[in-house]
Amino acid sequence: MAGAVLGALAASGCAAMPDSGGITKVELSQGSADKNLQARVFPVAPGKGAKPRELLTGFLDAVTADEGYETARKYLTERASASWNPDASIQVLSTTKIPLDQVGDADTTYSSTVSGQLLAKVDERHSYSLAVGAQPTNAFDFTFVREKDGEWRIDSLPPGVIMNEANFRNSFRQVERFFYTAPDPSAPAPGNGGQEVLIADPIYLRRRVDPLASAAKALVGGPSTWLAPVARTAFPTGTTVDKVTVDDSRIAHVQVGGADLGDPAACRRMATQLFYTFADQGKGQVERLELRGQRGSCTASRTDDPAVGPGALAGRFTPQQYYQRADNGALMVADDGHPGDPVPGVLGKPHANGAPVLGTVAVSRDGAQAAALSDDGHQLYSVPLQAGAVTMPEPVLSSPVKPGVKDDGFTSPSWDGRGDLWVVDRNPQGPRVVMVRGGKSYTVPVDGLTGQTVQALKLSSDGTRVALVVKSPGVSGSSLMFGRVERGGTPQAPAMRIAGARSAAPALVDVASVSWSDADQLLVLGKEQDRPQQLYYISTDGSQSTDGQLQTGNGLPPSPQSISTAETRGYLLEKPYPVLAVAAGTVYRLANSQWREAQLVDKARSYFYPG
Repeated sequence: MAGAVLGALAASGCAAMPDSGGITKVELSQGSADKNLQARVFPVAPGKGAKPRELLTGFLDAVTADEGYETARKYLTERASASWNPDASIQVLSTTKIPLDQVGDADTTYSSTVSGQLLAKVDERHSYSLAVGAQPTNAFDFTFVREKDGEWRIDSLPPGVIMNEANFRNSFRQVERFFYTAPDPSAPAPGNGGQEVLIADPIYLRRRVDPLASAAKALVGGPSTWLAPVARTAFPTGTTVDKVTVDDSRIAHVQVGGADLGDPAACRRMATQLFYTFADQGKGQVERLELRGQRGSCTASRTDDPAVGPGALAGRFTPQQYYQRADNGALMVADDGHPGDPVPGVLGKPHANGAPVLGTVAVSRDGAQAAALSDDGHQLYSVPLQAGAVTMPEPVLSSPVKPGVKDDGFTSPSWDGRGDLWVVDRNPQGPRVVMVRGGKSYTVPVDGLTGQTVQALKLSSDGTRVALVVKSPGVSGSSLMFGRVERGGTPQAPAMRIAGARSAAPALVDVASVSWSDADQLLVLGKEQDRPQQLYYISTDGSQSTDGQLQTGNGLPPSPQSISTAETRGYLLEKPYPVLAVAAGTVYRLANSQWREAQLVDKARSYFYPG
């Protein structure tokens, strides 16, 4: 008999079956971490007299089963099993196709292939990366030998494992491990620029095979190659995870080797990384963590030091809602979807009273400052939200007006949690990304672009990742990329750059608006080819949530122009902050999966959270 696997079992009750045969045994979980993936898979060892094709389909099924790779190794010769490293990589294919056998009764060796279009790859550090661009059909070679007992076994195979997308989604799930932000040598002192916080590094691990121990081992192995330049770990090289247990009081106990826990501060830093890594995937199942080594021990919980927790630079302040009136341009504070008061200072005044007509406005995460673009997008102002600030300051940046040129000037001002302001200058003669700090502007190079130009951006609260909306030459729509923000220089001469730009959600042919919904996840208003606009959750590794679109009971508001969410990971909320949207001047709030008009004003130009 061949090894067994069942692909993703949808919540609707439909099952996506594997591409090739095998006997299937399925157990439905009583409570899954992912509501759309509820199939538990058991492996089946190779059957007596199995031919190469049956062996190959069984082997591919067995590597997806909910255990280690013990059964999968039974399909291999002793030599192949000794050299095969299943953790080297995962090749995720659209489908897995295997040709029919053409083996003769007298044959003692045989070759076959597994082919399919490559969608993504997971490397040895468990990091997911999309296959960019149109992918040809990939073929992976396997060789078989007939052993002395007459049974066929796989004798040569590619490193790692190969599986189709449905089986990958069923067998693996995305979890987050957490690292500290790298020091910023240009950070002003005193201030928040140098504050160390935890940042998420998404990885894919087995869904039902010792998930906490697997996450701990992945954490002590260090950050992904992509995030490493902006991340630091408290775990010394060579740290091992020896044992992980969780007791009835929801306390996780972790025993490690190779790390000296005698220094209480160093021990707490390690325990904090582990706690948030466990708490993220445990969803309330771990409330405290105890870390022990050969020398020393310590504990960590969510309340120990919330200032370093994931999203800490966003969550230090209650996410306030703001809106800009369409009739007089005044910037207002919304009171849970109802009209509130004008913000203090000149931006709270109607433009008829002397304030200039403004376009896009973004409020800093502490609510003390606002970035405002002129209505034509050619001036950028940084305006204090203080009662005594009654006149508009001089613009901190200006972009020359080009007669007859559309879509130039500044766009998408965005604040990170360090107090830095970012903006895109779409000047056709010199498009650039600019960072403003202390009233001074600094051009930020963007590495990794291949002819695209940045049209908009949004910084994460920790200031280490940036979402980029880019346009390619000759293409009508726009696409999404992520970059990491590398900080250098000195406080007197900051030197920033956006590096490692990589594509995300390639199925989207147009991106209208983006907003960070978590420290590692973006909410995107976009559309796929020949489909209407939808909301999508996109991870910083470029993958789309297994939930896909954000499901709502009454669909999107008609033709929305923008969306906004609150970045609130790591903070216990009685109720989540609603998603905000603006469509043709009407403002909406998404609460309990239903879009409802916010009772603010007849028309608003924008409706948003800080950042």
